Amino acid sequence: MAARQSKAMTTYRTDVEVMSALRRDNGQRWDMINPEHATRMRLQNRFTTGLDIARYTAAVMRRDIEEYEVDSARYTQSLGCWHGFVAQQKMIAIKKHHGTTKGRYLYLSGWMVAALRSEFGPLPDQSMHEKTSVPALVSELYTFLKQADARELNELFHDLDAARVSGDVESEAKAMEAIDGFETHVVPIIADIDAGYGNEEATYLLAKKMIEAGACCIQIENQVSDAKQCGHQDGKVTVPHEDFVAKIQAVRYAFIELGVPEGVIVARTDSLGAGLTQKIPVSTAPGDLASQYNSFLDTEPIDSLDDVSEGDLLLKQDGALVRPVRLSNGLYRFKPDTGFDRVVLDCVTSLRHGADLLWIETEKPHVGQIKAMVDAVREQVPDAKLVYNNSPSFNWTLNFRQQVYDAWLDEGKDVTEYDRDELMSADYDDMPLSVEADARIRSFQADAARDAGIFHHLITLPTYHTTALSTDNLARGYFGKEGMLAYVSGVQREEIRQGIACVKHQNMAGSGIGDDHKEYFSGDRALLASGQENTMHQFG
Repeated sequence: MAARQSKAMTTYRTDVEVMSALRRDNGQRWDMINPEHATRMRLQNRFTTGLDIARYTAAVMRRDIEEYEVDSARYTQSLGCWHGFVAQQKMIAIKKHHGTTKGRYLYLSGWMVAALRSEFGPLPDQSMHEKTSVPALVSELYTFLKQADARELNELFHDLDAARVSGDVESEAKAMEAIDGFETHVVPIIADIDAGYGNEEATYLLAKKMIEAGACCIQIENQVSDAKQCGHQDGKVTVPHEDFVAKIQAVRYAFIELGVPEGVIVARTDSLGAGLTQKIPVSTAPGDLASQYNSFLDTEPIDSLDDVSEGDLLLKQDGALVRPVRLSNGLYRFKPDTGFDRVVLDCVTSLRHGADLLWIETEKPHVGQIKAMVDAVREQVPDAKLVYNNSPSFNWTLNFRQQVYDAWLDEGKDVTEYDRDELMSADYDDMPLSVEADARIRSFQADAARDAGIFHHLITLPTYHTTALSTDNLARGYFGKEGMLAYVSGVQREEIRQGIACVKHQNMAGSGIGDDHKEYFSGDRALLASGQENTMHQFG
């Protein structure tokens, strides 16, 4: 997706011409303004507000959804980011290795905000952190992506200047073409608003802040806000559909109010692993949403008033009087083995009341399981599509090795050389079963996109784990026998040889851009950091 978003059909040359006319219109007072320098600064900051970003990325995401509907091989992906620098390096790497950012997004994980960005320190994923930290992180992510744009464009401007100085017309044309065809690092972000951080008004207010910061897509889950749990932990409590729909509507109103009506809402259901509810909704007609929700409650028959205790709540279901099972904490329990049907009802209801995409939180990565639920949803909403969490909470190696083991067993293959409970063992790594399991992991996203309606695959916490792993490896060597060699061989040498731009960390932090700006502002009097004594020249 080319990044001439707000300047369609213009070129670098025409932009300079427009700026030259503006300088002339302002007379002598603007004589020291260089139109080309001013043009460069504007191109390096073409998203002036978060709403500019939200509108642009919403359009990108909508086009991607349309393309996926035509061809399921065009699914999209993202990695969770907990800091702007992580997001920046991810998108720089994507452009470097894959040539385009198309189909690659960012994911803002509420789990990582709680664990890494709260002033209270590390917290569990229970919405206890400051909710303002969520829009603050959205803004931070885009600040770093905009800086990535500025830095890459700055290098292209230097290529253009060098070609002009050398009189190389062909190189000048190529540099101009690269500037005109520049692709932005700014991509859609799927931003986690948890369960809405309060009532529907609180959800609306926070959604506005997130959209104003640049979020074009907001993901909200159907848990009770003040009892929210991580989707892969126990103790989840869901809300009735009317409460969840109210929050979906609150998010849509926020998008509309801010001029981003095409913003995307992802409705997440945790019902597959949630066995509790806090509230029993009031049914006003047979078969309405409330009665459907209540039909899943675990109940006990009431045959006479002698069966009723002080403070009991009773329901009439199918002509009989029943008592919902209430726990000592006041929560009500659902019937066992109803998660599948509750998920389907959740998904259909959400799509019919304003959601654009679904998120079904599962306990394992299994294409067949996901497909069964999506097929059931599509019987009622044929164009249902999912965002799916390729979660690090799953033991992917063990899950897929067990899936292959079970499949081979059903097919009558000999599996006697494998112990199903010990399949995680490295002893099995090179054996046929593990090779097959890895092949299925490799194709999981494409298979699920094709067979289970998954438009977007994300990993919530990848950079949390990569940071821990790389830091552990460095600390092991640096504080051990390797000393400085651990950093040089394991980090810096690899950065140089793999062409990691961050090896020039001064430039990555903006010193090159700053030097150019100083020259724009002060001319020959500018005090520059990039002179001969700058040690970054050691990296070429």
